[in-house]
Amino acid sequence: MSLFFDVAWFENRIASLAMDRAALAIASGIDTSDLERLFANERTPNAAELAALARALRADLVEVTLRSGVAERGGSHGDASARIENIEARLDAMDAWLEEFERTARKRA
Repeated sequence: MSLFFDVAWFENRIASLAMDRAALAIASGIDTSDLERLFANERTPNAAELAALARALRADLVEVTLRSGVAERGGSHGDASARIENIEARLDAMDAWLEEFERTARKRA
């Protein structure tokens, strides 16, 4: 799986709010170095960070989530077994993310 972080979308959103990355880090409560790692595709945001980014950017959580990282689907080439393994790995990653998101949501409730 690879990570795609839509830097241009985030930069445009930050600019539209008259902010910069340092201000976003403060507003979202994310350490500046961790935020830079997100922008550099060196790590994926967790559920709490996604929610914090959505609040700070005054954006929909689903949009922030989609703009923050997407699993690469890979080509349609290769044997069926490899494709199924790829799909199962992506589903496992989504399940893990959803579990973390639900735990975070329960803590807030």
